[in-house]
Amino acid sequence: MSEIKVDTVGPRVDSGTLTIGAAGDTVNIAGTAGTGFPTPTTGIAASAITTGTMATARLGSGTASSSTFLRGDQTYAAPTASVFGSSYFAAFNNTDQTLTNATYTKITINTEIADSGGNFDTSNNRFIAPATGLYFIYARGFADSGSNTEINSVLFGLKKSGGTIVSESSLNMAANPGRNMGPAMQSTISLNASDYIEFWVNANDASGSPVFKTNTVFSATGAGNEFGGWRVA
Repeated sequence: MSEIKVDTVGPRVDSGTLTIGAAGDTVNIAGTAGTGFPTPTTGIAASAITTGTMATARLGSGTASSSTFLRGDQTYAAPTASVFGSSYFAAFNNTDQTLTNATYTKITINTEIADSGGNFDTSNNRFIAPATGLYFIYARGFADSGSNTEINSVLFGLKKSGGTIVSESSLNMAANPGRNMGPAMQSTISLNASDYIEFWVNANDASGSPVFKTNTVFSATGAGNEFGGWRVA
């Protein structure tokens, strides 16, 4: 191995280009970095950046701010809320309600438990969809005749935008009627923005005067009925 020691290496003329090696050669510069080296602009390994803060504009396109995030495609974008559970409600009827016998009657759900977007209308007893999507809807409660062996059957139904019943659950004990009964129900329903859902009940009572009860027959704490749901897609 040959070694040449010099103090200065320069081009033949002061304004010329100094070339060390040829294409494909490996040039090793031992020792610590000196001065006068140009700042590289490309080809820097991420592991070589050990201090300082990288300018956000170098990380991706778009506008970086406290309300945006850097996506996998290196674009800054505002986050969007997940639709799951983004709109939910729960409410109940706080007063016993006399039903029209053997006929569907809308339940006067008038007391909110939760309403994330203010989309439950207590005046009209309905949930109004804030956006188009799929909604999981549930209902529970019971009808009471006031006497034994008088309730033959109870149907729960969900009515969409004042039309027909779009989902129904039933309990029929006509062969052995009782005093009270109520089938809990749940359904996934497609709603357009501004569509609404209401809770309806049909009770067949031998006495002719079924009552949708606000409390359980055993006077447990809390409402004996509930109507609720949330958006799932």
